[in-house]
Amino acid sequence: MSPTLTYRDSVAVLDLGADENRFSPEFLAAVDAHLDTVLADGATGLITTASGKFYSNGLDLDWLSANGDRTPWYVEQVQGLLARVLTLPVPSVAALPGHAFGAGAMLALAHDQRVMRADRGYFCFPEVDIRVPFTPALAALVRAKLSAEAVTAAVLTGRRFGGLEAHEYGLVDATAAAGTEVETATALLAPLGAKDQGTLGSIKSVFYADAYTALIA
Repeated sequence: MSPTLTYRDSVAVLDLGADENRFSPEFLAAVDAHLDTVLADGATGLITTASGKFYSNGLDLDWLSANGDRTPWYVEQVQGLLARVLTLPVPSVAALPGHAFGAGAMLALAHDQRVMRADRGYFCFPEVDIRVPFTPALAALVRAKLSAEAVTAAVLTGRRFGGLEAHEYGLVDATAAAGTEVETATALLAPLGAKDQGTLGSIKSVFYADAYTALIA
């Protein structure tokens, strides 16, 4: 299942899919195209979610192993998407119905806010255990979004956080009962109303300048 875009009134809901939603080149291109549509339609907010037990399992390791010569290009595409979501000129919430691992957790972090199902799924940065060092750009994104305590608890350990623990450490902003993740995300967006895209985009670009610059370098 490819990413699909629907609307709840003026709020765009981007469903990443029902599988592991790994970042294949096709997946990245589809998400980017949907973001074009969200902005062109004048949506007042964006919610990303998924239909299965994964929000996203991150990098497409099978594609990478078969296309090692294209690794720099691939990393550029992944970091470009994270940079775009980080500075998206509409309010954004990641609604996690299940697991968010590695780059999938990074994508969730790039949103303004995160909601996670309370009773299922893990939020995890496994890099320390799978021997994948952070790029400076990804480290900059994490520092822009998480406290030093959360970095120590999550990034330096590879620990898997359930929804309640993820909320306790500030990895997510709210938890939700099964099947209500999108509704909870919608409730977070509702008080914000419509924002001017130019102004909001400019504010995000200033506040996240270090991370954004590193991601697109």
